[in-house]
Amino acid sequence: MDRSSQIIRTSWVGIVTNVLLAAFKAVVGVLASSVAIVMDAVNNLSDALSSIITIVGTKLSQRPADRKHPFGHGRIEYFSAIIIAVIVLSAGITSLIESVKKIFNPTEPSYTTATLVVIIVAIVVKLLLGRYVKHKGEQLKSDALIASGSDALFDSLITAATLLSAGIMLLWNVSLDGILGALISVVIIKAGIEMLASPINQLLGTSISKELTSQIKQEVMAFDEVQGVYDMILHNYGPDVLIGSLHVSVPDTLTAYDIHGLGRKIATEMFEKHGIIMTVGFYSVATGENRQANLQAAVMKTVMAHKEVVQAHAFYYSEKDRMVSVDIVPQDKVDENALVCQLADEIQPLVPDMQVTILVDHNYSE
Repeated sequence: MDRSSQIIRTSWVGIVTNVLLAAFKAVVGVLASSVAIVMDAVNNLSDALSSIITIVGTKLSQRPADRKHPFGHGRIEYFSAIIIAVIVLSAGITSLIESVKKIFNPTEPSYTTATLVVIIVAIVVKLLLGRYVKHKGEQLKSDALIASGSDALFDSLITAATLLSAGIMLLWNVSLDGILGALISVVIIKAGIEMLASPINQLLGTSISKELTSQIKQEVMAFDEVQGVYDMILHNYGPDVLIGSLHVSVPDTLTAYDIHGLGRKIATEMFEKHGIIMTVGFYSVATGENRQANLQAAVMKTVMAHKEVVQAHAFYYSEKDRMVSVDIVPQDKVDENALVCQLADEIQPLVPDMQVTILVDHNYSE
């Protein structure tokens, strides 16, 4: 079963569970002649909304690519996660308002055997459902499922707090309903904000995990001709679609045919292993004993002597164009303009009759 099918199946578990719990509450409410329990049953039906949103979002995200959306519609999943997170956040704010009201105007709760049975069953069911859905969300890397599961867990937490405050009221005649509710509401609001952060960061373009970056570099470096991997950029167009590019340094003895074949091999491996549509660029590394190779070694030594420089690559030398250039990756919070000027001044004596160009790169993948 593919990822989307598993997300939809998990969401259906949430819908069916909430409907069955609502039916149970409705039956108990009718038998006990309790309007409150019947209304709580209706509320459970609305709890299925987050699962419905997840299903709709997953279905829409599966739509194929078109002219307006050449990389597909996978990011729709992030919008569904945002909607669910907003629902959780709204529930937390509403709960906080009601809890504060109870602190200043406490009311003595009234419980019957029927209501206690409903509360206990609701706590157990919501706790199991929440843990299951959230676990599946983490397993499938679905923000929408994680938010939906957290929503169910918070429902069980609020209900458990209500039961706890009722027990304290019955035993010691102390009302903590409002205080416990306020504390839990703050936790829910904080969690809702954190839930919003993940899908919003994905839409804004968050960096790819260091583990994946390191793995990709190791796999590309495994090719015999590759001497270095640089300038890796990965864009997320949904949990299943990554678009990226990188540069590799190769000996200048390779032919255009060799480079063509190497680029295809790397791109194919990245797609098969990670689902990444990868564009591969190439930097030439001078080999042998000649002016270009000697100059390359001297320039790299000069550049890397500066502790402000993390990495140097893409050395290029052209007698025809009378130019020398090299790319650097500086440390964070470094005056880049001053560093570039300093490096150019130090390299210029090596090639007094040529133009020296220092290009600043940044690490977008770590």
